[in-house]
Amino acid sequence: MTKETSHESDVSFIRALAELLRANDLTELQVKRDYGENDSLNVRVSRQTQIISQVSAPTQTVAAIGSVAAPVAQASADPASHPGAVTSPMVGTVYLQAEPGNPPFVSVGQTVSEGDTLLIIEAMKTMNQIPAPRSGTVKRIVVSDGAPVEYGAPLMIIE
Repeated sequence: MTKETSHESDVSFIRALAELLRANDLTELQVKRDYGENDSLNVRVSRQTQIISQVSAPTQTVAAIGSVAAPVAQASADPASHPGAVTSPMVGTVYLQAEPGNPPFVSVGQTVSEGDTLLIIEAMKTMNQIPAPRSGTVKRIVVSDGAPVEYGAPLMIIE
């Protein structure tokens, strides 16, 4: 296979992977394509979906296609970059209260102490209480109840 044909084939392959990612609502896909000894293509295609506030629509970013980042939509203020952001320590599903019908652990404007339970993240059928990393006031809850979260995704802002 010539370099030019190989390059065109690789681009088509990466586009097909990106379409597969989108069509199946996946967050990440990694594939290694071997062409022969000392000749291969490693591709990682990923995207990140995060909920900006409890009432706004999700923002999606295609995090990487090869080495090119292509934003789909951007928020006016990225909660992950806020100095008071509390981020997810794991991948899972967020629950803002202990059981359906119970009051939430915290609400906007509430003062919390370090170690207070902020929410629960269910991961692999295990309910993990997420404690406040510091004392302060809850300024913003970035996730909604029952929403999936990725590792490092912002959960709330505490100042």
